[in-house]
Amino acid sequence: MRIRFTAEVYEWTARRNWFFVDVPPEPSADISDQPRMPRGFDSVRVVATVGGTTWSTSIFPGGGTYALPLKKAVLKAEGIAEGDEIEVDLDVLDG
Repeated sequence: MRIRFTAEVYEWTARRNWFFVDVPPEPSADISDQPRMPRGFDSVRVVATVGGTTWSTSIFPGGGTYALPLKKAVLKAEGIAEGDEIEVDLDVLDG
């Protein structure tokens, strides 16, 4: 499953310097509906692309959507900061 969306970058309030974007509710529901083997924290393996940067990671459920963590290397390479709106391509590997 491939998903493209635009979302605002935010800093996780529980840990400084951890940044995320939320997968919108509709594609999050589609991801959640897919059968898959259980993984820690109900995470789902993905390959994410922002700009010219692609990396493997996992998305995590919470509050009805999935959260995509943004690695520091991605933030730096793409010149991304908290509050920026970014376009994300997400290839869901599980399911």
